[in-house]
Amino acid sequence: MTTTGAAPIRVTGSLSIDPDEIQESFVRAAGPGGQHVNTTSTAVQLRFDVRRSPSLPEDVRQRLERLAGRRLTRDGVLVLVAQGQRSQLRNREEALARLIELIREATHRPVPRVKTKVSRAAKKRRVDDKKRHGTVKSLRRARTSDD
Repeated sequence: MTTTGAAPIRVTGSLSIDPDEIQESFVRAAGPGGQHVNTTSTAVQLRFDVRRSPSLPEDVRQRLERLAGRRLTRDGVLVLVAQGQRSQLRNREEALARLIELIREATHRPVPRVKTKVSRAAKKRRVDDKKRHGTVKSLRRARTSDD
């Protein structure tokens, strides 16, 4: 089921996705719930094609694929299932909110690691500590009659 002609879904200030890129299907929710859950399809399965989405920049696409983990199919489709609510509408909103949050998380660029070097003073302190520790250990040795 797709929503045609709807307004773009705003993810961040500069990134939005077209609602036509999202596919929803409704299935019966698992678990307890009595007669209601057995007769209605309230669980939502949201599908978003990460690899073919024209809305995502390449760097965001790569990070999103990494973040999605097992929720990403071999074809690059992100599948989110929401079944926590009894209402189909609330499950749809929950699934969409999770998708937006996942994409928003993928937009954050990781801070590059800055290589650092151990200072000369720190190396000297380490060697001095090792020497002091070795001296203490040598004093603990059992004295032999040759000493």
